Amino acid sequence: MSKTFAHRITVLLFATIIFVSAFLLFQVQPIMGKYILPWYGGSPGVWTTCMLVFQILLFGGYAYAHVLNRCLALRSQIALHCGLLLLATFALPITPSNSWKPLGDESPTWMIMLLLACKVGAPYFLLSSTGPLLQSWLGQTKIIEQPYRLYSLSNVGSMLALLSFPFVIEPTFSSSQQSTIWSIAFAVFAIACSISGLALFRSSNTTPTPTASKLTVVSDMTNWSTVGAWFALSMLPSVMLLATTNQVCLDAGVMPFLWVIPLAIYLLSFILTFDSDRWYRRRPSIMLAAISFLVLFLLKLLEYQTPLAIELMLYFGGLFFSCMVCHGELVRLKPHPSLLTSFYLTLSAGGAFGGVFVALVAPVLFNGYFEWQLGLFACVLVFLETYLQSNSLWKNRVPAWSKVTMAIAFPVLAVIWLSVWTSISNKQLVAKRNFYGVLSVAESFEKKSGEPTRDLVHGRIVHGSQFQRSGTTQRPTTYYTEASGVGLALQNHRGDRHRHIGVVGLGAGTLATYGKRGDRIRFYEINENVIELANDYFTFLKDSSASIKLVLGDARLTLEREDAQWFDVLVLDAFSGDAIPVHLLTREAMDIYRRHLNENGVLAIHISNLYFDLKSIVCGLAHNASFEATIVSDDDASCPGALKSCWVLMSTKKEILRNAIGAAQPVVPTGKPVLWTDDKSNLFEALK
Repeated sequence: MSKTFAHRITVLLFATIIFVSAFLLFQVQPIMGKYILPWYGGSPGVWTTCMLVFQILLFGGYAYAHVLNRCLALRSQIALHCGLLLLATFALPITPSNSWKPLGDESPTWMIMLLLACKVGAPYFLLSSTGPLLQSWLGQTKIIEQPYRLYSLSNVGSMLALLSFPFVIEPTFSSSQQSTIWSIAFAVFAIACSISGLALFRSSNTTPTPTASKLTVVSDMTNWSTVGAWFALSMLPSVMLLATTNQVCLDAGVMPFLWVIPLAIYLLSFILTFDSDRWYRRRPSIMLAAISFLVLFLLKLLEYQTPLAIELMLYFGGLFFSCMVCHGELVRLKPHPSLLTSFYLTLSAGGAFGGVFVALVAPVLFNGYFEWQLGLFACVLVFLETYLQSNSLWKNRVPAWSKVTMAIAFPVLAVIWLSVWTSISNKQLVAKRNFYGVLSVAESFEKKSGEPTRDLVHGRIVHGSQFQRSGTTQRPTTYYTEASGVGLALQNHRGDRHRHIGVVGLGAGTLATYGKRGDRIRFYEINENVIELANDYFTFLKDSSASIKLVLGDARLTLEREDAQWFDVLVLDAFSGDAIPVHLLTREAMDIYRRHLNENGVLAIHISNLYFDLKSIVCGLAHNASFEATIVSDDDASCPGALKSCWVLMSTKKEILRNAIGAAQPVVPTGKPVLWTDDKSNLFEALK
């Protein structure tokens, strides 16, 4: 067998291993994200925190590859890495046990980080280092002259993993099956990689010494300004990736599809720019990114209700072209292959720092989701600098310190302006942000009557509104008026006796207005900021005639641990926002609700939503649990402060539902019922 043919076989084998390592690397991200999403209330912060952990582990893997490349001979690198891969198989399987479920008083961010580090940290760390290590090994043995193209191949594997998840993996396999299959695949990969490494180990008779390797690096060492450019051009796309994902999940819903598409777009820009310079054209990319962002920013500024498809297209288009600019400029600055691991290490450091900024720093610095706007303004500066590269006056006459000052001052001033403008334009009294999102209290006027109101807003969804004039403060409004499904149930069902009422989701506390003397109302709320604002800025709770109990923590996990409450009415009001907490609409969740209802109890589920039709899902739950169900859609404009609402009422007996809705006309459900379980659910089934 000729030497050239043997080299081709080796390159093909290593390319396959690099492809598979990237596939497993990015397949585990949505698997773990979806698995733990129900434990933390379905918050968009779950995915942001997962991405932060994976970026930090990626940086650690690249740092490990860099140190091995600098300090050890080739044979020692192969032996150490293959040995660690085999040891990592003892960390399998990656499926988290129920002991990892939160109790309600922990920090979600740090709990998620600890869980991922323990369950998937070692396998992910070694997978992330495999790509750059194998590229470096091929470069050291002179089998391939341009190992950078293999980086593009690894990104193809990553993107295929991401795109296959929502369309193939998620619909086909349950969550537990996904984690089991991945664990088996990693074990097979570790063995295959070790066998391949052993073959290269035996064939590499002469290798550069660590000293020679260091001398090569020193002779080719680039300047610090170039390293800074690598860092900045890798950090900015990371910020835009996570900030865009946050915005999209906040506006549309928390589901793997909306996690993986932005990440796939991010990887596609890597694939195109690192494959060949023919894909990236500087000025057209800058212009298209600027147009996408400008249109989207103006639509948000004018608060125009854009169709979901168009809004997603603008978000994803802007993300793609901004990533193309940053990654295209990175390729133009890539160093000699002797500095390959240094280059990748800097790129991963920039990506990890972008994740730290969005997941940890931004929630502390900002009381709103301003990191997207901040990233947008930073993109404008990068576009300007890149666009003017050919201008000798800008390049030679404008000093570097003034460019750095502009790069720092412009985004900071933009965020200050955004904060002030948002507060004034929305007449905000207060805004608070934590892991579960941004909440604000604003003053406005009711459209029909012109009466002053105070609103609790999450994202762009009103979660409660209270009239401010004397004598009207205890009037139920928005989705909870007397003509709504929940209003009818709380007025008509067992109104002649003391009742025990459970409510999942506090909001402003509007449902407390239906409490009578002797009633007990137990509110379950996962977000401590909601409890604080409901008590400090609204009077629904303190003016209620009922006895009020507030329980902090995820409602499902809390109900799962509690003794049976025997509720007369149990209200699920966690779906009026656009983000759907899927774990509250599964067969297993329904079993918990049934345990807490008394034999004549009513379950009321709020399913109003801009983008999802949950009727078939809720009817599937009712059918599986042998419940009767009726749908009450309230379009009545006669109730002051009313918003259009849709409620599903359930009970074991038809006559109870007839009494609960009174004279209201129920909506007949159409379509085939769909049953979700903890292991298998797909929001595509509920898209309008």
